[in-house]
Amino acid sequence: MTTATTIPSPAPVMGGIEPPPTILSRVAIGDFLRRTAQRDPARTALVDGGTRLSYGALDDRVSATANALLATGLAPGERVATLCNNSADFVAAFFGIHRAGLIWVPINTGLGLDDVRYILEHAQASCLLVDAAVLARPGLRELLDDIPLRSRFIVEGEADGAYAGFAAARDAQPAREPEVAIGDRDVAQIMYTSGTTGRPKGVMQCHLAVVMAALANAVELGLYRDDTANAVLPLFHCAQHTLLCCSLMAGATTILMRSFDPAAVLDAIERERITRLFALPLMYQAMLEHPSFARRDLSSLRTCMYAMAPMAESLLRRLIERFCPNFMLGSGQTEMYPLTVAFRPEEQLRRFGPYWGVSSVLNDTAVMDDEGRLLGRGEVGEIVHRGPNVMLGYYRDPEATARARAFDWHHTGDLGMWDADGQLLFKDRKKDMIKTGGENVPSVKVEAVLLQHPAVANAAVVGLPHARWIEAVTAFVVLKPGYSTCETELVEHCKAHLGGFEVPKAIRLLDTLPMTSTGKVQKQPLRERYSDLYSG
Repeated sequence: MTTATTIPSPAPVMGGIEPPPTILSRVAIGDFLRRTAQRDPARTALVDGGTRLSYGALDDRVSATANALLATGLAPGERVATLCNNSADFVAAFFGIHRAGLIWVPINTGLGLDDVRYILEHAQASCLLVDAAVLARPGLRELLDDIPLRSRFIVEGEADGAYAGFAAARDAQPAREPEVAIGDRDVAQIMYTSGTTGRPKGVMQCHLAVVMAALANAVELGLYRDDTANAVLPLFHCAQHTLLCCSLMAGATTILMRSFDPAAVLDAIERERITRLFALPLMYQAMLEHPSFARRDLSSLRTCMYAMAPMAESLLRRLIERFCPNFMLGSGQTEMYPLTVAFRPEEQLRRFGPYWGVSSVLNDTAVMDDEGRLLGRGEVGEIVHRGPNVMLGYYRDPEATARARAFDWHHTGDLGMWDADGQLLFKDRKKDMIKTGGENVPSVKVEAVLLQHPAVANAAVVGLPHARWIEAVTAFVVLKPGYSTCETELVEHCKAHLGGFEVPKAIRLLDTLPMTSTGKVQKQPLRERYSDLYSG
């Protein structure tokens, strides 16, 4: 039996009694899927277009995948990278990586070529699984040819030169779970952060963190085997990945989607009777404004979750009235496997602003000052967490790891405050707090005001170098289709809702904002591109 690299075992406990052997008490990502398959083998696990995969069939495919990877000579603890979009084969692939005791390195298919190279080399990947459609991206094959990988496979598509067909390799293996020892603190995956500033950092998550997060999320959502969920966001991102895991743990059905199309999601809600929907605010708005919306039957929806971007009050009220009565905001980050906090449905119309709600059942959440003191209600500080969903650390970056866990708490880089009722209020990213003329201006506060304007679809606010103000509050705005406005009108709108020092010194109308694949605005490109806006 091959053993994966583990963190040293704890000292004997309880009067010299040794902890139980790993195989007796282990927590492993591949195990909960097997257990669900044993309980409900015929129940539909995944729907991928015209393919409907039962739990039994998915579990068999995962075991065969694990055997196919080990048959290449890979040893538990080696890294297997993926460049794949959502599909049933992709799900089987990364669960197979886990079941083989290998370490999954998901790569965002929308990253620039330099970042793809950096991640593969920094993670020291031994094997790559890639979709044919992704491999066809200009320049990618040439880049990959320069990287010394021991094996390369096409997940979705046919074999192509040095890239073997993974389906054929998988189907040639027995659907029998391999005997691999896995410790609950073994590294299960290294997810690289989006890299909005500098190079991406590899976040190491262990099996225990992912399994515990999935279990806690099923509790928070009240998820059960009669539920049907969607997966329209990319599975290489922690938010969609953890929600898929909790659905598979609960025995629910997940409808996979390759990309977002408002009509296609509305079709899926009606056809599959989706009960749990997860999307970004802009996606909900696109569905609400689709010409076919008025005749849609959305009565199956029980809870709609949103994340990663603020929800304007006007949009939220319309959605609760016309889309689904129960909306929930979930927050977290790759380093502290989500959910860490949730703004629950019963709170959504009781208070407005950038609320994140209350801590998950899984972890502790606090607000801390720069000296490590925990702060009380009404005091602004950094949001910090503790719990089993915390990362093991940043791969090959001990200095950044030490900074992230100062004072024995995980530091998020987010500023927040508990309100009088014990609800967590997000103030800003630490690095996005604008210091202008001796005053602190939360960029998120100005963005929220701009989003209240009927013509504004999206907004990003940053501080840019200024000779007088040190940093000048500067806004970049994208308008809704068919709407028009001007900088002067938007400035007057801000003056009606903000203090004088908070009003943008300049507002630029753009066609688009730089975004990550998961709908987060990337502010660093705006800072770089417009760094000399106020020069002279």
